[in-house]
Amino acid sequence: MNRLLDQILRHFISSGRLCVLWPDGGQTVYEGSKPGPKAAMVLHDHAVERALALNPGLAFGEGYMNGQITPKDCTLYELLDLLMLNAMSPGHLPEQIAATFRYACRSWIQFNPVKRSRQNVAHHYDLDSRLYDLFLDKDKQYSCAYFRKGDETLDEAQAAKKHHIASKLLLNKPGLEVLDIGCGWGGMALTLAKDYGAIVTGITLSEEQLSIARQRAKAEGLEGRVRFEMLDYRNLHRKFDRIVSVGMFEHVGVRHYGQFFEVIKRSLVPDGVALIHSIGRNDGPGTTNPWINKYIFPGGYSPALSEVFASVEKSGLWVTDCEVLRLHYAKTIALWRERFAAQRARAVALYDERFARMFEFYLDAAELSFRVQGHMNFQIQLAPALESVPLTRDYMGEAENSVK
Repeated sequence: MNRLLDQILRHFISSGRLCVLWPDGGQTVYEGSKPGPKAAMVLHDHAVERALALNPGLAFGEGYMNGQITPKDCTLYELLDLLMLNAMSPGHLPEQIAATFRYACRSWIQFNPVKRSRQNVAHHYDLDSRLYDLFLDKDKQYSCAYFRKGDETLDEAQAAKKHHIASKLLLNKPGLEVLDIGCGWGGMALTLAKDYGAIVTGITLSEEQLSIARQRAKAEGLEGRVRFEMLDYRNLHRKFDRIVSVGMFEHVGVRHYGQFFEVIKRSLVPDGVALIHSIGRNDGPGTTNPWINKYIFPGGYSPALSEVFASVEKSGLWVTDCEVLRLHYAKTIALWRERFAAQRARAVALYDERFARMFEFYLDAAELSFRVQGHMNFQIQLAPALESVPLTRDYMGEAENSVK
């Protein structure tokens, strides 16, 4: 037994119960004073004990990926549920020190000039597109879905998300020119063109997504209304009637927020409207988990609304509407996890077992970040002019309810 890790866990577990089976064959049960989940794990070697004591935010995910940590008589999700719930309470001094250091360095960690942004995007979004086919909906929406009733299928909820966003763009006449920043595989842009008569330019830094988006536009006969470009938002130099960005703001980086909103303002016509959809955090400014930063989204960060609003205010844009979606992404990722688990063997065939472990760890932790660690999604509507949108939100509901 690693005595340092043992002492840390005695202070760390304040809710629920954790059973640890040590590499030497011993077993320890850590019982919190408050009710909570119960789980157990096996530590297979002393190296992972030391790593967990010094840098658990990185070491736990790596230990699971490498087979040094395995859940016992529970799922990975159940084990993470217990650990992530307890992580919300102070009690792990080395991790608190590490988090303080990450916060002090976050300006550098999130420094995303054009070249580095392309590298960061390629790390995740240029993976084999067949991987994403294993768990995404048919439109390849890789962002928070929208559950109007709560019992929608993934495809229904993702379609509802697109129309919910469209309702906030005030697409009240055909032929409006729309910019889609971070267009993914093209689903939003194609929907705005097909269903709302918009002329859409989608920009991305992902070679893989760009190729598929262009193929889709051609296959649907929309090349005349939708075009996709490999372009960084900072290199935009034209005006649009509307701007939409879904799931891209998380990759901007705090030190670039001012520049981002300056680009939004200069790229909108005087009566234009923009809608930014992003993951956020409810507990104030923070840092990105080091495992997520290393293996999933390098340079990424989910901001607090206070950080976003401070930059918007400096830009001179009006915040004309803001909505917080609390558990919608948790429900979305739960469906992704279920679909990925059903296709896990195919993920192993595409990459290997270690990669499949990495991805399931990512999905489990991502869902739980919304359920127990204060993450959420927000949608902010922005406009350069005071009277760009109607006085009330009625137009949004009318547009959304008109979708067949």
